[in-house]
Amino acid sequence: MKIAFHDHGPLPSGAVVVGVLAQKQLLPSAQKLDRTTRGVITRAISASRFSGAKGQCLEILAPAHISASRLILYGLGKAANLDLLGFEALGGDLVRRLASSGETEVTFLCDAVPGSKVPLADMAAHLALGARLGGYRFDKYHTKVKPEAKPSLRSVAVQVAETAAARQAFRPLEQLAEGVFFTRDLVTEPANVIYPESLAKECRKLAQLGVKVEVLGEAQMRKLGMNALLGVGQGSARESQLVVMHWQGGKKNAAPVAFVGKGVCFDTGGISLKPSQGMEEMKWDMGGAGTVIGLLRALAKRKAKVNAIGVVGLVENMPSGTAQRPGDVVSSLSGQTIEVLNTDAEGRLVLADALWYTQDRFKPQFMVDLATLTGAIIISLGREYAGLFSNDDKLAERLAAAGTAEGELVWRLPMSDSYDKLMDSQIADIQNISNDRGAGSITAAQFLKRFVNDCPWAHLDIAGTAWSKKDKATVPKGATGFGVRLLNRLVADYYEGKNGG
Repeated sequence: MKIAFHDHGPLPSGAVVVGVLAQKQLLPSAQKLDRTTRGVITRAISASRFSGAKGQCLEILAPAHISASRLILYGLGKAANLDLLGFEALGGDLVRRLASSGETEVTFLCDAVPGSKVPLADMAAHLALGARLGGYRFDKYHTKVKPEAKPSLRSVAVQVAETAAARQAFRPLEQLAEGVFFTRDLVTEPANVIYPESLAKECRKLAQLGVKVEVLGEAQMRKLGMNALLGVGQGSARESQLVVMHWQGGKKNAAPVAFVGKGVCFDTGGISLKPSQGMEEMKWDMGGAGTVIGLLRALAKRKAKVNAIGVVGLVENMPSGTAQRPGDVVSSLSGQTIEVLNTDAEGRLVLADALWYTQDRFKPQFMVDLATLTGAIIISLGREYAGLFSNDDKLAERLAAAGTAEGELVWRLPMSDSYDKLMDSQIADIQNISNDRGAGSITAAQFLKRFVNDCPWAHLDIAGTAWSKKDKATVPKGATGFGVRLLNRLVADYYEGKNGG
């Protein structure tokens, strides 16, 4: 979908959108449009229950004497409560509404809002970002689409006085959106298309943007001692991979920031087999890896002034005659031995070796891992928040702030020695699940903590947020790309340039 910014000018064709504040306060563009249409807007408002409350929408068939085909009034609510996420929702909501309407173009008339702290250029840029995110579709496998369901909308224009500033503000946002889309595409693809080797191949494409990409195969990992990761994939015909991505945008010798992703490209549960109902969704058990890959793409596209490392452990967890068994003991890269009580608690085994490798080789300022790790986090937090666990208060606070700013919310849960003891094994150093049914997400995080050494670290359990069961304004049903925006904001606000940490 084409996005463009223009100065205010003649009324365009297609759909035209104007904002209305609470209590039916028309902004300048709406006032001008009302005069042009000889009072159509005020009459339509008077004849409806539209008041300008946040999120309200009133669609009007345009009168014959103007070029526009339809006029859409969008409620902004109170000026003092306006924020950038609200304008993103506006853009996304309208694009989704109009996608298959028959309209080919929509124009947003963007005005400065008296009483709002949101700068006009940022307002326009985030409105366009919302339109971009809301317009995402994954339909590559549809061979027949009914005409009425086929998207008609081709272009989005934003008319705004500060055109140049809006374009400049939108540029990094568009690059961020491309990273989100890359993640959504990877997570949506079926497991016969995205598996460890093919996902590693997708990572290699980042080299075109200046990202150095290394791929370790099973022989290399076995030589290093990554038996925890290798054990998960030993039942699959697909070879496991570890991909290391380097973005060198900061000073040559500056310590990097590091992101680690769980990449279980399909999770049957292994010998601890999952129920068949819903198993098809386990293609997205590589959502954490997908986020890390999309993030590295976004950082490279906008040439972020930071050194960043992305590490993803890519495996398939399959049942077979060679599969890992419940009760097996494996030796991890760290030297710690792990008793595998349940082969469906496999993501933490992948992360155990990936986390140790990352902190040991790169000595990063911090590590953040992302994983669709536990169903328990959905029981605890639903699908609105990701679970946050950390050994560092400063890092946790920064992640929470970045998540709030980007609308990708996280909620910190406790960790303690009492929970950690639940992971002690009778015959090895650690077991991969506790013997207690409670606190499943916490004990999983405690397991991971044993493999981060003294590095500042945070774990994001995104099992509830990586995949959406319903459409939202800027997030479609299906793969969400959760975490790309949050972590990009974390880097931009705290670890780039003069804010280097």
